[in-house]
Amino acid sequence: MRYPFWRIGVFIATAIWPLFWLYQAWGDMLGPDPGKVLVDRLGLGTLVLLLITLSMTPLQKLTGWPGWIAVRRQLGLWCFAYVVLHLSGYTAFILGFDWSQLGIELRKRPYIIVGGLGFLCLLALAVTSNRYSQRRLGSRWKKLHRLVYVVLGLGLLHMLWIVRADLKEWAIYASIGALLLVLRLPPVTRRIPRLTAKKAPSARKA
Repeated sequence: MRYPFWRIGVFIATAIWPLFWLYQAWGDMLGPDPGKVLVDRLGLGTLVLLLITLSMTPLQKLTGWPGWIAVRRQLGLWCFAYVVLHLSGYTAFILGFDWSQLGIELRKRPYIIVGGLGFLCLLALAVTSNRYSQRRLGSRWKKLHRLVYVVLGLGLLHMLWIVRADLKEWAIYASIGALLLVLRLPPVTRRIPRLTAKKAPSARKA
């Protein structure tokens, strides 16, 4: 396995936050409604991890270091793990495991449907993230994994619907997402290696 310490570091950094939030909730450090705070943090963590995952390819092209790509799949799976925890927390703390309330919730909060669609897309990406699926699907694999852009749009819409009273934080994540999408446009992608190539001679002189 290449870059074992880097992979372990990423694993620890992503695994520690849900545990820390659970510790805070257990210790009554998340206010009067710790369940809701926990659900919100896990949802935001999903979006942050999605943005970090999408940044791996541009970072690899900008720096030339393959270690970014080495952890891309791991980050994507952690993103899926966070959304599973987010949904589990919603079921436990918001619904109270009372599925009869789900219909009422969907009528009152239709952004839940948007989040559910994002979850289904992430599920498809997680299930097919292995090498067997890559070989099995062939060229269709890349087309399928372009769903990640749909997930990003659904995630941002889900968040926008929730925080529409305060758009400052949402605008930051939306701007980062837009930048990452621009960096993946073919004309921009073709220029990124040129930028790194121009830096190489000066680095050799130094």
